[in-house]
Amino acid sequence: MSDANFILTLGKVIIAAAWADGEVAHEELNCLKDLLFRLPGLTGREWAMLEMYIESPVGPTERERLVEQLQNELRSSRDKSLALQNLDDMVAADGIVSEEEKAIIEEIKSQIETANMSVFGQLGRVVKDSIQRREAALSDAPNREEHFEDFIKNKVYYGVQRRLELGDVSLDIPEDRLRKLSLAGGLMARVAHVDLVVTNEEFEAIANSLENEWGISPDEAAFVTEVAVSEIGPDMDYFRLTREFFTSTTGEERSQFLNILFSVANADGFVSLKEIEEVRAIANSLRLTHKQFIDAKLTIPKDQRAN
Repeated sequence: MSDANFILTLGKVIIAAAWADGEVAHEELNCLKDLLFRLPGLTGREWAMLEMYIESPVGPTERERLVEQLQNELRSSRDKSLALQNLDDMVAADGIVSEEEKAIIEEIKSQIETANMSVFGQLGRVVKDSIQRREAALSDAPNREEHFEDFIKNKVYYGVQRRLELGDVSLDIPEDRLRKLSLAGGLMARVAHVDLVVTNEEFEAIANSLENEWGISPDEAAFVTEVAVSEIGPDMDYFRLTREFFTSTTGEERSQFLNILFSVANADGFVSLKEIEEVRAIANSLRLTHKQFIDAKLTIPKDQRAN
């Protein structure tokens, strides 16, 4: 049994726990997706399967089947360790774990070897608490990605001022396309921001990529780049950004996008180790393989990148 299969089953059980009371609100669903998107090693197809479980309630019979499946897959100490580590990571995401939750987690750990149904209600409670902390983190985070689309709409006046200087060119991009461009611009800006300074060369590389790869005008590309560079920073919600880009693109688009990220990193003629690791992190978050990452990295000549 591969780790990926085990993680997939664990993800289904976590989803079933979230649905234990039969109700998960729309924003709670998004927060649950954010938490599950952190599970390592899932392919695009496996993530799609988790989304299928997320979108509708998981009833008692199906819950029992999933828990039994998890029980059957908890065969080795490695599997148990993997389950506990991912449970710890999920519970600790976006907030401090209370003493009460720690006690529940310890009890779950003591029973996870049998994965018996008596522990399921406690797991559901912990999952709900994690979702609530995720909601709170998003509510408190400035410049969060879930409002990126609204930011572009509400800040058009900012772009208009620039556009007046450039010849008063208006945006003519469909809503869904503008959203994808914004996400792409945001991820490119993440790479450009690694050294905390976005150079003119990096700005132009982002704008040129948007123009050449997505077929928008130079002025539209400059506008989206301006928004992305000013909006993306250390406090941007990284998981929502990558998950939204993942769901709005094809596997081929995501693979090709790694080449674009490396071209942005190489805008000044050299790709640093920090930039390489940032692209690697984005590749992992977008469920791309190590080979796809290496192939993209090798598009940069050896003398223009760190080892």
